[in-house]
Amino acid sequence: MPFCSLSTVNFRNLANSTIDLFAREVFFTGENGQGKSNLLEALYFSSYASSFRTHVDAEMVRSGESGMSVRTLYRGADDEGHTSFISLEGGRKKMERDGKIVRDRKELISAMPCVLYSHEDLEFAKGSPERKRFFIDQTLSMYDVLYIDLKRRYSRVLKSRNQCLKDRNFSLLDSYDLQLVQNGLEIQKRRKMAIFKFREIFSRLYGEVSGLSGVTICYIPSWKKTLRDSAEEGMLADANLPSMDDVLARLKEMRAVDEKLGTTMSGPHRDRIEFEKDGQPFIPGASMGQRRLVALVLRTAQAVYFTEETRRKPVLLMDDVLLELDPGKRERMTALLPDYEQLFCTFLPGEPWRNYVHSETKVYEIQAGSWNACGQLS
Repeated sequence: MPFCSLSTVNFRNLANSTIDLFAREVFFTGENGQGKSNLLEALYFSSYASSFRTHVDAEMVRSGESGMSVRTLYRGADDEGHTSFISLEGGRKKMERDGKIVRDRKELISAMPCVLYSHEDLEFAKGSPERKRFFIDQTLSMYDVLYIDLKRRYSRVLKSRNQCLKDRNFSLLDSYDLQLVQNGLEIQKRRKMAIFKFREIFSRLYGEVSGLSGVTICYIPSWKKTLRDSAEEGMLADANLPSMDDVLARLKEMRAVDEKLGTTMSGPHRDRIEFEKDGQPFIPGASMGQRRLVALVLRTAQAVYFTEETRRKPVLLMDDVLLELDPGKRERMTALLPDYEQLFCTFLPGEPWRNYVHSETKVYEIQAGSWNACGQLS
């Protein structure tokens, strides 16, 4: 199993102790507010050196304490045992792997790839374009560290270009435009190829769980082949990307608008991800249950896509999400879970978690940040 143990010190309300995670399935059961989600957050933090609940690391430090740490013992892709250690002290983050300092958190990402299911995933279905782009970028970043570097370069150039626009220092725009287009077209290419493969997985899974066919995910890039291209042409993986010259010309055409607004109005940071049914927008008329199912299926498709691209199985972290489905969809969703290295689930006491227990499943009752083993139940 990837995660063998987790040790926390001053991490939210969790006990300063070590929990044994050596099992393919580990369930945490308990009332709300006891620490179930905090355990998943600690696992996620040990994998990505970031939280899925906050952008402010200090919020994970227990009230009244100056710092916190998370240590894991895990089995790597090489089948060997490894350790990870991440601490926060005085606002400074320190990361180690096998006792050696890690300078960039991208070095951690491939060690314990986790796919998280949470209530906030609903934003990937009905939220802002930024949140939908984040999901696709996260999917790519799980297995491609070069994509992380690419996104960082694009973000730096975009920030510099926007600062020039705000400062009305227009003499540098030509130079920034060239860098923006070089990096931006590569981002579009990778997003387009990913969604071309991803949409088949998503459509199939959504249809099998919901019984509703024709629901798909579409990529609508900000830079298309020509200004007359349709959104449908833009989402096809084999459609030609616009040339650098075409995009540079478009940026010049839009420069007056950019200068007036003080920001860059086109580029991958303006791309859109939409959901359609039979060629028509799906989310605006979808029920809340259908939207929640879109979010759940997105995560399952993410795990399947990761395995297809890497031939590796992820760790699944499921935070109280099955409760949102009716019994029939819950059963179908559980049956369609992708193959995984390890599965962590949180449940409220009244949920039928015993229906999912196998002979080797570890079950812990969580109360006030502490855990008690319920044994291996069948």
